Amino acid sequence: MEARYYKHILQFKRPSGTSRGILKTKETWFIVISDGTRKGIGECGILRTLSIDDRPDYEDKLKWTCENIHLGVDKLWEELVEFPSIQFGVEIAFRSLESDSPFLLFPSAFSHGDDRIPINGLIWMGDKEFMRQQITSKLDEGFDCIKMKIGAIDFETELNLLSYIRSQFSSDSIELRVDANGAFKPEEALDKLKRLSVYNLHSIEQPIRQGQHIEMARLCEETQLPIALDEELIGVFDVTEKKKLLQTIQPQYIILKPSLVGGFKGTKEWIDIAESFGIGWWITSALESNIGLNAIAQYTYTLNSKMPQGLGTGGLYTNNFDSPLVVSQGTLGYYNNKNWNVNYLN
Repeated sequence: MEARYYKHILQFKRPSGTSRGILKTKETWFIVISDGTRKGIGECGILRTLSIDDRPDYEDKLKWTCENIHLGVDKLWEELVEFPSIQFGVEIAFRSLESDSPFLLFPSAFSHGDDRIPINGLIWMGDKEFMRQQITSKLDEGFDCIKMKIGAIDFETELNLLSYIRSQFSSDSIELRVDANGAFKPEEALDKLKRLSVYNLHSIEQPIRQGQHIEMARLCEETQLPIALDEELIGVFDVTEKKKLLQTIQPQYIILKPSLVGGFKGTKEWIDIAESFGIGWWITSALESNIGLNAIAQYTYTLNSKMPQGLGTGGLYTNNFDSPLVVSQGTLGYYNNKNWNVNYLN
């Protein structure tokens, strides 16, 4: 068994805004493993400044992983507990190696092209006109679930944009989600949640920054608008600690990004705990290339969730890999008449 790794810088078609700043590029890494006859590829989708494994020794750990690839996926997963994005990449790479095709990871009606996954349309932060253009575009493209990032521009302007959507579409026809990425201050959050709830929103992601468990628990108890934890889950490795966090905060939902929470195994741990507490969940990508997005989408389909998932990020980049993943009418599909083009497997 041999393994090697590669760095790849994804280029955004247009700089994309979040409450943490403007994104122009996205760094990602690939692990390619080989048994002499077959190859497998996995993506280690690190998000700088957000991933818990954004550390100076990240590349050293990738090198160590490749040198110890003989340990196998289960042992490596345990050894890489502080590097969830590498855990994810290793899981994908081994599944890819063992599959009939490097990209057929979880055979299903989705991967065979017979079914599709409902997804939300993502509205990036920007000036009012840019955000309005995105909203109009997503509605024209057939999305019936829209997620709008908020917290970077004037709050009143954001409320006006939500009011605009609701003046055109009721909550029965368009589901609205918002993502604050922790932008609200604890002392102002409840008032802002009350004002947002007027627009019949489905939920708000991470209204205040992670790590403020008492304040977040209070918000989840008092809010009129359901709260979904996102960044709050990052860096919580132990199952007991996961249970304690959800029991303390008692959110309405959790949002799972496999690259940030330990791949498929880490994701399933969170889902099992959440369901034991009656907490809802959905899965989103974390700006991976189509290689990571493909793995997340195929895995997500096997979980049989009927909620719109956050898997519509494949078209963000100028230098993504050609793949069968296609977004159409608010869904993600797998078109087997389209081919993969990944030079790292050559």
